[in-house]
Amino acid sequence: MYTVALPDETAHYSDRHWQRLNVKPGITGEWQVSGRSNIKDFEQVLDLDLKYQERWSIGYDLMIIFKTILVVCARRGAY
Repeated sequence: MYTVALPDETAHYSDRHWQRLNVKPGITGEWQVSGRSNIKDFEQVLDLDLKYQERWSIGYDLMIIFKTILVVCARRGAY
């Protein structure tokens, strides 16, 4: 399932907002393992998504999956 931005939102998008959409969403990511319950600002989420795009590799994906498992097991997930 893809997240769909509303037309009112996309009317205000800059190039960096559109760049975020260059990668298909996955089941986990930087936002999920970086304190998503504490990150309220969309620009911070955007920064994490762009950081992911810049650093992408199989190893980086495996690190995020490992961090996801740790967050879930430590019960530090969303609340």
